[in-house]
Amino acid sequence: MSEAVTPLNGADFEGLATIKDAGLSGMITLRGDLASKEVKAAVKKAVGLGIPLQRQALSGQGTAVLWMSPDELLLLCAYDEVAQKIAALEKALEGQHFLAVNVSDARTVLRISGTGARETLAKLCPVDLSPGAFTPGMVRRTRMAQIPAAFWLDDSGVFYLICFRSVADYAFGALKDAALPGGEVGVYG
Repeated sequence: MSEAVTPLNGADFEGLATIKDAGLSGMITLRGDLASKEVKAAVKKAVGLGIPLQRQALSGQGTAVLWMSPDELLLLCAYDEVAQKIAALEKALEGQHFLAVNVSDARTVLRISGTGARETLAKLCPVDLSPGAFTPGMVRRTRMAQIPAAFWLDDSGVFYLICFRSVADYAFGALKDAALPGGEVGVYG
């Protein structure tokens, strides 16, 4: 059996922002009625968090829940705990209409940090990333340099970007180019 690795194999870049491969991450797409008490209880039991509001993320101890659409969440956990979490969801939601799928190996996570993180992402995404408009705990699904991506901002000011594994190298390269020293626009400080 082969060992799981990220498509970027630990790549990192230091410029206006620090761009890093965030490593292996467990990811579960959960679709269902997010307002139902059964789904709320199942998510709480699986990852210890509630259901976030629209375009929001909740973070816990090594876990997170991201709102992706009116009937879809992305649950994050340790890579080696995904099967256990899906089994818990399936047990808790037995008899309900839902879908829980392991998407860990289909996607990758990049970490964007530093004083130029907002500006780096803003060069590539059609999202208002000003501090007043995009605050910690917010999530956006968007296009980044013509590829589908989602990102959120944690309480420490670090952005996490998820994209398909197949475009990870392109995403990293685009972020790296946007973070090259000397390319400051100065919009966010």
